[in-house]
Amino acid sequence: MLPIPWVLMGLVFVVVVVISVPMLRRQMLDRQRRQLIDAKQQFYRLREQLEAKFLQRAGLTGKPRGLRWADCEFEDEVTYARDRQTGRLSAFVAMCIKFEAIEGGGMEDVEAVANHKYGTAVFHFDPKHCWMTEGRAIFNLGPREAMRRFDGTLEPIG
Repeated sequence: MLPIPWVLMGLVFVVVVVISVPMLRRQMLDRQRRQLIDAKQQFYRLREQLEAKFLQRAGLTGKPRGLRWADCEFEDEVTYARDRQTGRLSAFVAMCIKFEAIEGGGMEDVEAVANHKYGTAVFHFDPKHCWMTEGRAIFNLGPREAMRRFDGTLEPIG
């Protein structure tokens, strides 16, 4: 037979765990909400710089081959998502891209080069730093279609 103090300590432990787990979960969700609000505000403030950085970095990728990134027109709406495993925030912005043929790149005689291309620009949030971009574009898909492409890993957030 267990002495009464051990039984009492066991009950106290169970009660503490039962109360603590929901509280910790709520604190985590509140922190994620605050982070999202801060991240959205920061994206709004830095948007013009982020778009310029995107165009610069995208031009350095060499994709598509034989073309130079001349300009991007970004749409106003931003779609946000969170990586289900890491919790990392991402922003997806629809864009219309204008390319120019690179001399000697084999695309000079292709008429379609002058056509604007549709795609989605991808931005990531690093809570220790800020928003950043590698210049990654998802061609021929809008933000919602691009997110569906990564449905298993990304969770849309409002």
